[in-house]
Amino acid sequence: MSQHYQHDVLIIGSGGAGLSLALNLPAHLRVAVLSKGDLAGGSTYWAQGGVAAVLDDSDDIESHVQDTLTAGAGLCREDAVRFTVEHSREAIQWLIDQGVPFTRDDEHHDGERGFAFHLTREGGHSHRRIIHAADATGTAIFNTLLARARQCPNIELLEQRVAVDLITERKLGGKGQRCLGAYVLNRNSGEVDTFTARFVVLATGGAAKVYLYTSNPDGTCGDGIAMAWRAGCRVGNLEFNQFHPTCLYHPQAKNFLITEAVRGEGGLLKLPNGERFMERFDPRAELAPRDIVARAIDHEMKRLGIDCVYLDISHKPAEFIKNHFPTVYERCLQYGIDITRQPIPVVPAAHYTCGGVVVDSRGHSDVPGLYAIGETSFTGLHGANRLASNSLLECFVYARSAAADIVSQLDRVSMPQQLPTWDASQVTDSDEDVIIAHNWDELRRFMWDYVGIVRTNKRLQRAQHRVRLLLSEIDEFYSNYKVSRDLIELRNLAQVADLMIQSAMLRKESRGLHFTLDYPGQLPKAGDTILVPPGYCAE
Repeated sequence: MSQHYQHDVLIIGSGGAGLSLALNLPAHLRVAVLSKGDLAGGSTYWAQGGVAAVLDDSDDIESHVQDTLTAGAGLCREDAVRFTVEHSREAIQWLIDQGVPFTRDDEHHDGERGFAFHLTREGGHSHRRIIHAADATGTAIFNTLLARARQCPNIELLEQRVAVDLITERKLGGKGQRCLGAYVLNRNSGEVDTFTARFVVLATGGAAKVYLYTSNPDGTCGDGIAMAWRAGCRVGNLEFNQFHPTCLYHPQAKNFLITEAVRGEGGLLKLPNGERFMERFDPRAELAPRDIVARAIDHEMKRLGIDCVYLDISHKPAEFIKNHFPTVYERCLQYGIDITRQPIPVVPAAHYTCGGVVVDSRGHSDVPGLYAIGETSFTGLHGANRLASNSLLECFVYARSAAADIVSQLDRVSMPQQLPTWDASQVTDSDEDVIIAHNWDELRRFMWDYVGIVRTNKRLQRAQHRVRLLLSEIDEFYSNYKVSRDLIELRNLAQVADLMIQSAMLRKESRGLHFTLDYPGQLPKAGDTILVPPGYCAE
């Protein structure tokens, strides 16, 4: 039997953005936080490097802004960059106040440099400004925020809940556009429940699972982007998908990235013969932005026909390596690689979705009552390429901003009327799960081959032809069979893949993370790629 839930705020996604927003809301509000698997299934938990912020007295806001604008290759929205950076210190202070155990700096005192925590430097940054908890920052932040959320009686944490679609006034035949809630699959009961809410927040992460090789956990399927598009929201800059240059290459290793900070602390990229190669591609060598490093590795692998390159930090003292990178050290050791003595085999993998649901500085989407924060959103911060460790910062700054905006509207927004329940009367159980598995594999393979690190018009046309066929098949399947997590994710992945391909086809240049052999140059004027859904009507 399906259930009906009512909350003041429904947050779809249980990572850093979703939990931060929940914890910044007043205690009298009823808040639901949904996780489509276990609570720790999001990308925040696996983030290694840290959070970029202006924290040291030798650093300043203007420097962080300029580093971000440079990395963004002319496409960052400067107002969004300044908004994020100007609120960076207070966001970090909030995390410290929550109890996040950031690594402290034993060599300096507060009076000498104004900050008691260790700061590291990553590619593209001109200063040490990455606050971290060893090399497992995401785990430390997530565990702290989750513990805090569990202490709040007004916050309901619901696992194994897969959002199917948003409920809007327009979808129910009304004249307005407002978001009223969502239909959500309860994987424990197999039923689709109805969630009614005054405000709905998408914090579902990115869409890197659309690619065959990714550093992301299995749930990053672009769910929020696809649901928002179907609800009438514009999406922006989805052609910009960041490929992390250094994921561990090992047959037993799944989705394990080697943090950017390894290169920041002196790690060198080498070919199998021990030769360095990054200096041939960029004067910053290993400290070049990720897109340059990823393309350089991809080029060398294709040029030489090799399976991987190597990241070597073994020239550093063993104790330094173990203290700074305990997670990387231990994980590599599990696979027989001692990084204090051996180089690490690495390959690029899809890592971060720079585009997403178009929002403003308060997290507002085009649909009233619907917010998008974190990797799901397109704020304009990242431009054509994300600067390392700006993404976690964006989560916390925009979560706090969206929470404040929700509080400001409480007196004006009442609980929606009773919503209709999910209609499953015309569907049957599927005995053809092999079709879903096959389509899932096909989609991720052609996205990797045709819409990957290096693109061409012909590759994009082939990808679009295949994704349109898949969407047709999936739509028929979705209409006739009971929904499952696999079917919902496949439907969303295919939708977002189509949007990514459309965006890539519209950009007739190479800029940042979008590199095409047909248009290798950069246009003199930078512009965002904004896709508008059918029936879009801005209020």
